[in-house]
Amino acid sequence: MTKTLFITGASSGIGAATAKAAAAAGWHVGLFARSEDKLKALADEIGDHATVLPGDVTKLGDVTNALDQLQQVDAVFANAGKGLSAAGSEGGDPEEWHEMIHINIMGVLYTAKAALPRLRETKGHMVLTGSAAGRRHIKGSIYGASKWFIHGYGGNLADEMAEWGGRCTVVAPGMVDTPFFDEPKPDKLQPEDVADAVMHALSADPRCDVREVFLMPTN
Repeated sequence: MTKTLFITGASSGIGAATAKAAAAAGWHVGLFARSEDKLKALADEIGDHATVLPGDVTKLGDVTNALDQLQQVDAVFANAGKGLSAAGSEGGDPEEWHEMIHINIMGVLYTAKAALPRLRETKGHMVLTGSAAGRRHIKGSIYGASKWFIHGYGGNLADEMAEWGGRCTVVAPGMVDTPFFDEPKPDKLQPEDVADAVMHALSADPRCDVREVFLMPTN
């Protein structure tokens, strides 16, 4: 039976690139994001291997309902995230912090909460989008602090899932040329590079628990 990968933040960037890579490798992909139009365009490009699942990752019910529409779930890529326009604690915008924390942290927790019962059935795999910013201190970076949570939680979740044969991987890229930034970053990592890292973890032999993949632009 064809394996199924559920992807949050699937409408563009890393999520869309991973959906294409997974479909090319024979996976069925469940595409979850708020932008239904973008998801439909991506699904049209991918073809029969894609299911459009519009929803908001900050709403547990939306994530649960989306997963319920899939016949089975073999892997989940908790990829949805956002950054901040105002840097630092003193100069930052509390409303922007609130939105980011709900997407970057609560969205991952809701995704795990909804997905784990399904992944337990398939001894499945959870992949989280971390960041180089979650592996080192960056002056004033509240975004980076949200990714420190992902790295810590990913390790804890890996131990939890190992009890029943599941696996969890944090994929931690440096700067990636995605719509996340206002200006193109052509000399940095491309979304396809991160998608390759996700597929590396998912395709590893069951005896191999890939806990983290850390990738940086050469330049």
